[in-house]
Amino acid sequence: MNHKEKSYNFLMDKKRSIAVIDLKAFYAFVECVDRNLNPMTTPLVVTDIERGEGTIVLSVSPFLKALGVPSRLRKRDLPDIPGMIYAKPRMSRYIERSCEVISIILNYVGEDDIHVYSIDEVFINLGPYLDLYNLTPYALVKKIQKDILQKTKLITTAGISYNMFLAKAALDLDAKNKPPYISEWDKKDIETKLWPIKPLSKVWGISHGYETKLNKIGIETVEQLAKTPRELLVQKFGIIGGQLHDLANGIDDSDIRNKYTSKDTSFTVGQVLPRNYSREETKLIIKEMADDLCYRLREHHLLAKTFSLSVGYANNEGGFHHRLSVDIPTNDSQEILNELIKLFDKYVTNKDIRRVHLGAAAIKSDEIKQMSIFDELTKKKDREQLIKTIDMLKQKYGKNIILRGSSLLKESTAKERHEQIGGHHK
Repeated sequence: MNHKEKSYNFLMDKKRSIAVIDLKAFYAFVECVDRNLNPMTTPLVVTDIERGEGTIVLSVSPFLKALGVPSRLRKRDLPDIPGMIYAKPRMSRYIERSCEVISIILNYVGEDDIHVYSIDEVFINLGPYLDLYNLTPYALVKKIQKDILQKTKLITTAGISYNMFLAKAALDLDAKNKPPYISEWDKKDIETKLWPIKPLSKVWGISHGYETKLNKIGIETVEQLAKTPRELLVQKFGIIGGQLHDLANGIDDSDIRNKYTSKDTSFTVGQVLPRNYSREETKLIIKEMADDLCYRLREHHLLAKTFSLSVGYANNEGGFHHRLSVDIPTNDSQEILNELIKLFDKYVTNKDIRRVHLGAAAIKSDEIKQMSIFDELTKKKDREQLIKTIDMLKQKYGKNIILRGSSLLKESTAKERHEQIGGHHK
């Protein structure tokens, strides 16, 4: 039995039934529900208008989607519609509502049988529960959807199949488009519904980058990708080529219960600046972000040996990404800041800057700390005690309880960032 036959035979196994449930127009729906408005008749967008015309719209109501307004665009590209409501993003509220939905799903399945893919999307392993409820996969998902609607007033869409990829394809390419917002795909749908899809990037797992590369060798539809010899795709794209061939043929042996754990722990912090920043202004931003990055390391009792700095210039004029390694792993922000500023001075040009990103990798526990022969022991211990006291105050009273004096400058973003989740207001 070859790999393809093995995967298709999962269809005959009652234990192999996967669903993915998505919260429809989630942020906009929450804002409408909280305002007692009907999302199907209300022109509402979730965006922070205080950030100007170039700010991103995070979500639009189903009413606007029905008019052809895309889910993601900039405020300046919104159509002029009478009565438009602009809702400022409230990330803590969206997290709260997402947790409510997950808790409802957990009333039906065990924690091992769900995979939270994003704040508004979750995969569910239905197979082990079909006999328990004496329901078909479709009927069980409908029951869960109804329960979510009754308890939260949020509408969900759902895809069902015998693997995660086809369930997601059923959701994205079918269920989201029209009521009853649920679609179930089996083997025959691969050729009739998946293969005709074009452009390729409409399919989950195929990026715009790979779409371009595939187009260059004459592959423009999923059917063409599925019928291209696997060996050729592996030759041109490596392991990814084989994976793309599998997806195009509906093959995905992923198991929700096999949770992925990264072997290489890393920490990152990044931001898009509120305006174009000069070289000197950006140094302040790096200083504040280094403080936050190292605070996170200390929170988890970790040290890092490798640090990275990425800078993006304004007006899409490029940027740079460079790494450095220190001799002795550390979580001291001043030590790291000194090294990052050296990188910055070496590579930055006199262009305006709009994006900054810091990273820490090569992580190890801080249980055993190595001292340098150049360290003055007393000063080192005094500094560690000071850092420990500052961290304790931040944990108790919040990150804004103690800030650098430079955080009072107009170019500082520290106070505002500490009051945000995912770059948006809580």
